[in-house]
Amino acid sequence: MPQQLTIRVRPRLALVAVLLLVAFVATTARAATAAAPLTVAQAIATQNSSVQTVRGYIVGEPVATSTVNRSGFTDDLAIALADTAGETSTSKMVYVQLTTQWRSTWGLRTHPGNLGKQVDVTGTLTAYFSHAGLKSPSAIGAVGSDPNPTTSTTSPTSTTSTTTSPTSTGTSGPYDTTYYAPAIGKTGSALRSSLHSIIKSQTVLTYDQVWDALKDTDQDPNNTNNVIEIYSGRSIAKSDNGGGVDQWNREHVWAKSHGDFGTANGPGTDVHHLRPEDVTVNSTRGNLDFDNGGSTVAQCTGCLSDGDSFQPRAAVKGDVARMILYMAIRYEGDDAWPDLEPNESVANGTAPYIGKLSVLKAWSAGDPPDAFEKRRNQVIYDTWQHNRNPFIDHPEWVSSIWP
Repeated sequence: MPQQLTIRVRPRLALVAVLLLVAFVATTARAATAAAPLTVAQAIATQNSSVQTVRGYIVGEPVATSTVNRSGFTDDLAIALADTAGETSTSKMVYVQLTTQWRSTWGLRTHPGNLGKQVDVTGTLTAYFSHAGLKSPSAIGAVGSDPNPTTSTTSPTSTTSTTTSPTSTGTSGPYDTTYYAPAIGKTGSALRSSLHSIIKSQTVLTYDQVWDALKDTDQDPNNTNNVIEIYSGRSIAKSDNGGGVDQWNREHVWAKSHGDFGTANGPGTDVHHLRPEDVTVNSTRGNLDFDNGGSTVAQCTGCLSDGDSFQPRAAVKGDVARMILYMAIRYEGDDAWPDLEPNESVANGTAPYIGKLSVLKAWSAGDPPDAFEKRRNQVIYDTWQHNRNPFIDHPEWVSSIWP
């Protein structure tokens, strides 16, 4: 009869082993749960300023609250994610802010081939472009290239991850080695001073010349006989300009009474802040400062106003902000014109100030430059004033000068 081998396990050691096994399984489960990325649908429903990883397909470039370019990409400032690569409804997308360190790798203007890629993005779930968003990303990686995109930023020497280490200090542009060369690499007050010296060199127009300039700078890309009104967005015949009802006239985005410079040659004729607008809407805006909120404005869908402020439609909030900030840099009080400056007030009267700066900064960040605004900047530079709005070429300079 064969011998039986008997193994005796001490009860206390057995209990310890079981407890260790349970703890290991629980820890592994928690880690797996924590690492699971949110879907885009979940991210849209979780706009609570928490830091999360979201997995989705890159489906385009957001340029407004309800507009995403799927071709003809204009910049590298944002991407839209969706749960399917063919999604076209913006309500099913989350807009991802591309801060400086991510633009050269994930921006669609530079890398249009990224369209359709599935990525994991870790960032803050909060509104961007007044739309469900994911801001200030700390990690972006193609799905399958790195099992843990959250930690990929700590391994910049890895050869297997497509996540780029955040080493870049700013975007580059076609005028950086020429027009903006004295400003490149500077920040804060030094950047401001340098930009002022650059852009104050300009051809000064007369107020009559502004009519012709606006017919060129604000031409409707779909109808060369028309211009686009800044606030209303209406396309109207270039020839239908004047002071009559339903005609368009010359709107001073920096209200000319804020500094009392009127329409004399100088800030009063600077087309970087003069735009076509419906006569009635122009009158409603008057000399109001800029802020969020108010009641609806007749003949201006998406515009709001109250007793002390005006809010333009979402598609041009950034345009308005960058025009105001251009004026602040261009007119520093050293050439017989007022020293213009944005502030936090909506009761500036005839003082050379306009508000609110915090709102304007948010508008600039939420509505980056689009193709229309960029073309306008180029036409002014090439044909009319021969200077540029630096915040269209480098939107990141806004936060450098006004942190």
